[in-house]
Amino acid sequence: MPTQPTRLTFRHLAPGTYTLTIRRTGFAHNDPQTAYLRMGSPWKLTEAQIAKLQSLTRDIPETKGAVRVGRDGIATLTVSMRTNDLVLVELEQPTNTPTAHKPQLAITFDDLPLHGPIPEGETPLSITERVVATLKAAGVKNVMGMINGRWTATQPDTLEALKAWRAAGQPLGNHTWSHPNLNDMPVDKYEQEIAGNEALLEQLEPGGDWRWLRYPFLSEGDDPAKRSEIRSYLAAHHYKIADVTMDFGDWQWTAPYARCVAAHDEMGIAELKRLYLAAAREGVTYYRTLSTQLYGRDIPYVLLMHIGALDSHMLPQLLALYREAGFEFVSLPGAERDPAYREETDPSLAAPPRGLEGKAQARGISLPSRTNYGPLLEKICPAPSR
Repeated sequence: MPTQPTRLTFRHLAPGTYTLTIRRTGFAHNDPQTAYLRMGSPWKLTEAQIAKLQSLTRDIPETKGAVRVGRDGIATLTVSMRTNDLVLVELEQPTNTPTAHKPQLAITFDDLPLHGPIPEGETPLSITERVVATLKAAGVKNVMGMINGRWTATQPDTLEALKAWRAAGQPLGNHTWSHPNLNDMPVDKYEQEIAGNEALLEQLEPGGDWRWLRYPFLSEGDDPAKRSEIRSYLAAHHYKIADVTMDFGDWQWTAPYARCVAAHDEMGIAELKRLYLAAAREGVTYYRTLSTQLYGRDIPYVLLMHIGALDSHMLPQLLALYREAGFEFVSLPGAERDPAYREETDPSLAAPPRGLEGKAQARGISLPSRTNYGPLLEKICPAPSR
């Protein structure tokens, strides 16, 4: 007996053309058992009866066609139903689609122009020049640097590092004026932190696409009301959120590296470099696993880096690591065009769970195991006891 049609909505799909297949079984529909009973349950079947039953067991789809998915990542279908029907609806993206086999990575650097402590013999400018030279040599473009403008007020020479970044053709984004944690600041003060960076951003990149906010400490606010207020502010001022969907905690290496340089401990530095690459490699597996669990595919990832001294020295090996893993490098705006970032590129929407980890936990998905490198790094060139 016919019933009300069922409306199905598929979300978080990569844009492209999908093959739609609908299979149905139910009473007297692709139903060899009922057909056999209607034949009188004969002990011996005729050739015609055998052919009839075989025709009902060949898994012939009821519908097969194409469905186009746009940038919103949503496909909506209406399926007719009957009482006691069992319907299987499949959407399959061809395996030769580039997004199905070529993972993408957008590299971003936080804390421009200064991420410290800075080792002896280095400056914000020397670190920045090394990073942009490596990116140029590797042909990696559109790497967004997230700035904290207050350094240009307290240490005016740091402005030269920002100019070097822009002279290399790399874009900038907003990391607030002084890197506060939203949890520790009223909403109005935090909004001033965002706005306080804008004159400098416009000076360095006139008319540029710099209205991307990277929350300091990745803290979007533990208070849902406060988080919602900031998102409303961002939407009203045409900002997008620079999400993070790949991270290996590179900032944890900054202080140990400065200690090892001060101590002239080459063995310590070598161990830091070994652990740095191990953490990056582990991060690839960790986040690709989460992405597959959540979306059934690789989303374009956004990598969080910091403009640290060791980062600048390790960048050639790091880029090689990601290329060996099969990644192609894309811009932050390019990565976040994917529907997985819909709530980040449109802050007027309700706030989603934070990051891939938050989304996984919200769906009851266990997080993959991961090494905690913090205790290991504390033991390398340890700080003197007080």
